[in-house]
Amino acid sequence: MTTTSRWERLQEQLDPVGTVLLTVECQEGVVGRDSALPELAAEARSSGALRNVARLVAAAHEADVQVLHAVAERRPDGRGANSNARLFRAAARLPVQQHSGSAAVRIAEPIEVADQDLVVRRLHGLSPLAGTDVDPLLRNLGCRTLVVTGVSANVAVPNAVFDAVNLGYTVVVPSDAIAGVPADYTPAMIRHTLALVSTVATTEEVLGCWKRPRRVTRA
Repeated sequence: MTTTSRWERLQEQLDPVGTVLLTVECQEGVVGRDSALPELAAEARSSGALRNVARLVAAAHEADVQVLHAVAERRPDGRGANSNARLFRAAARLPVQQHSGSAAVRIAEPIEVADQDLVVRRLHGLSPLAGTDVDPLLRNLGCRTLVVTGVSANVAVPNAVFDAVNLGYTVVVPSDAIAGVPADYTPAMIRHTLALVSTVATTEEVLGCWKRPRRVTRA
């Protein structure tokens, strides 16, 4: 595919009318200063991924692209939470808990949440989509393309991509707006897995598509 045709295809995919930007677990208790997962938080910040998520969110607001924030949390009593994998059991023992209503489940700086943004919170599982309100909300919004950002490239991001593809959405992954650990795992995941099922772009490319959006009046 030539550079021109690739760019035209990306512009078509990212038409603001049918696009939703999803941030995955970009919450204080995961990527914030007092994270339960300091290695992941440090990588999200030092790599520039969190800053790029914030840039994409700001641009989406300007371009009238719907933003949806997916937050993982649990009740203080753990009711309804998974315990069927080592990851869940380890998370339950961490010093910082993603308790509903706590500072840990607030969207992390420097991401700005606008009044029109949607926030979907889940108490179970690994995926922002499976068993949550995300899919019906996307369908009601007329979403055709889902832009997936956030953490982690190890678990939640690929889960979101796979589930979105299985549900029939086109997925765009800004490669510099996701993070995982160790640092070299993210590009490997993108190259060998996510690139097979999604369109991989950069933050700058996505921003370029939204810089001069085609304004279409929504019903």
